Amino acid sequence: MSKALDYDIFKPTQKRFRFFRLMRYLKPYSLSLFLGAVLSLLINVSVLAKPYLIKYIIDDCLVSGRNQFSIPYIAAAYFFIVLFGACFEYTQKYLMTYIGQSVMFNIRNELFHHVQMLSMPFFDKNSTGRILTRITNDVESVSDLFSGVIINIFKDIIMLIGIVSVMFYLDVKTALFSVGCVPVIMLITLVYRIAARKNFIKMKGMLSKINGFLAENISGMKLVQIFHREKEKRAELENLDREYFKYSLREIILHGFSRPAVDIINNLTIAVVIWVCFNRILSSQLQIGILVAFITYIKQFFNPIRDIADIYTSIQSSIISSERIFEVLDTKESLEDPDPGIRIKKLKGEVEFKNVWFAYNSDNWVLKDISFKIEPGETVAFVGATGSGKSTIINLLGRFYNIQKGEILIDGININRYNLTDLRRRIAVVMQDVFLFSGDIASNIRLGDASISDSDIKEAAKYVCADEFIQALPNGFSEEVREGGSNFSSGQKQLISFARAVAFKPSILVLDEATSNIDTQTEIMIQNAMSKISSGKTSIIIAHRLSTIKNADKIIVIHKGRIKETGTHEQLMDKKGLYYNLCKMRKTDIPKA
Repeated sequence: MSKALDYDIFKPTQKRFRFFRLMRYLKPYSLSLFLGAVLSLLINVSVLAKPYLIKYIIDDCLVSGRNQFSIPYIAAAYFFIVLFGACFEYTQKYLMTYIGQSVMFNIRNELFHHVQMLSMPFFDKNSTGRILTRITNDVESVSDLFSGVIINIFKDIIMLIGIVSVMFYLDVKTALFSVGCVPVIMLITLVYRIAARKNFIKMKGMLSKINGFLAENISGMKLVQIFHREKEKRAELENLDREYFKYSLREIILHGFSRPAVDIINNLTIAVVIWVCFNRILSSQLQIGILVAFITYIKQFFNPIRDIADIYTSIQSSIISSERIFEVLDTKESLEDPDPGIRIKKLKGEVEFKNVWFAYNSDNWVLKDISFKIEPGETVAFVGATGSGKSTIINLLGRFYNIQKGEILIDGININRYNLTDLRRRIAVVMQDVFLFSGDIASNIRLGDASISDSDIKEAAKYVCADEFIQALPNGFSEEVREGGSNFSSGQKQLISFARAVAFKPSILVLDEATSNIDTQTEIMIQNAMSKISSGKTSIIIAHRLSTIKNADKIIVIHKGRIKETGTHEQLMDKKGLYYNLCKMRKTDIPKA
C-alpha cells in the first residue's frame, strides 16, 4: 500500500480528553471569557424574569384586581428585558466567536510550526491527507469548543439551577413533580454518549481516509488519466464514501433520537404538572399565574437540556479532534531542533563520509560502510543503478535522516555539531522533481528570504540562462506561478530551481538527477553555466545521463549500497569495470573523453 493510503499511522499513547491542556489556549482571553460568563448570567436573568412578570400580572393584577395601574410599567419592563437580553446575547455570541477564531488561529499556527520541525521519517510514514486533516478539520472542530460550547454549557447549567430555584421558591410540591424527569433524561444522555463517541471515532477516521485518497489522486491525476484508471479510482472513492455515509447516517439517527426523546419527556412533564395542579387551583391552594409560570419554566428547563444534547455532538467532535491534534504535537522522536550547534556563515566545502551505514528501516541497509572524501571546490559525480543509494547520500548530507553507524564530516567537523539551519542554508539541492509554490517567479527564487534582492534574483537567473525565457513572459519575474508550476514546462521549472539554488549562494551545490527532465538544448545551456556556478563551490552530481558527468573531477560508482569504483572517466573506462559496463549499456549516452 502506498504511503498516502497508510491511514493508521498515528497511534495515541493516551486516549483521553486533555481538558486542562486545551484550556491553556484560553489563558490570553481570560478577561473576554469572564465577560462572556457575566453576559451569560445577565441573559439567564432576563429569561427567568419574563415568566415571573407574567405570573405577577395574572395573579397580582388581573385575578386579584389589585395593582392594575402598574400593568403598563410591567409591560415596559418586559419589553426592556427582552431588548437588553437580545443585546446581551448578540454581544456574547460575538465575543465567543472571536475567542474561538483566535484560539483556532493559535492552534493551527502552532501545529503547522511543529509539523515544519519534524524530520523526513515522519513524512515518510504519514500521508499528506492525514496531516492536512489534523491542521484543518480537527482544528476547526476544536474551535467549536471555545466559540460556544464552554460558555453555553456554563449558561445552561446556571439556567437549570436558576429555573429550579425559582420553581421551588414559587411552589415546592409542583417543583418536585417538575424535576422528577431528570433521572430519565440522564439515562438517555448516558446511552447516547456511549454510542455517539464510538461512532465519532470511526467517522473521523473515515474522513482522514477520504482526505488522504483525494490528496493522492488529485496529485496523481495525470497518471490516472494516462492509464485510464478513472473508473477504478472512482470505485475506490465510492467505497470510502459509503463507509463514511454509514457512520454519518448513524450519527444523525443517534442525534435525532435524543432530541425527540427530550421533547416527549418535556410535554409529558407539563401534562403531569397541569393534572396535579388542577385540583389545587380549584381549591384555591395554587394561583393560576404560578401554573402559567411553571409551564413556561418547564419549557425553559428543557431548553438547556435540549441544548446540551445538541452540543454533545460538538463536544464529541472536539474531544476526538483534540486527541488527534495532540498526537501530532506530542510526536517528539522525529522532531528537529534547528537552534543549537555551531553557527556558520560559509563552508569551505570539504565533505567526508567515514564508514557510514544507514537504513530507512531497521537492518535493511541502504548504505553499507560508505567512505569517501570530496575536497573543497571539487566536482564529484555519483553513478549507479536505481536504488543503489545515491540520493540517500544527499539526504544524509543535509541531516534529513540520522545515520546508524559511522560519521559524516564537513570541513572536518561532524555535521551533527553544526547549527541545522545554517548547515542546510549552505547546501543547495536541485532535485529531479521541481516543486514550485503558488505566487510568482521571483518569490519562488527568493523563497521569502528578504536578504535576496531583486538584482540577486535577476543575476541568478542570468547565471543559469533562465533570464531569456523569463523576460519573454508578459510579466517577467512577476509572472504568476500556478499550483505546482503547471503553467511552465519541465525545463523551465528546472531552470527556475537552478536560479533558486544560485541565489542562496551555497557552499555546496548538489544536483540530484537535475537534468533528467531537461531537453538536450536546455541541458547544454545549463552545462555551460555550471562551470561558472560551481566555481569555488563543492559540487555533487547524481545523474543517470552519463554525459552530464564527463567533466567531473571524480566519479564514484555505487552498487547495492557499496562503493565499487572511484576515479575519473578515463580511469574508469580503462579499468573496464562496472562503470565501463554502465556506459556500454547506454551507448547513446557514452561521454566523449
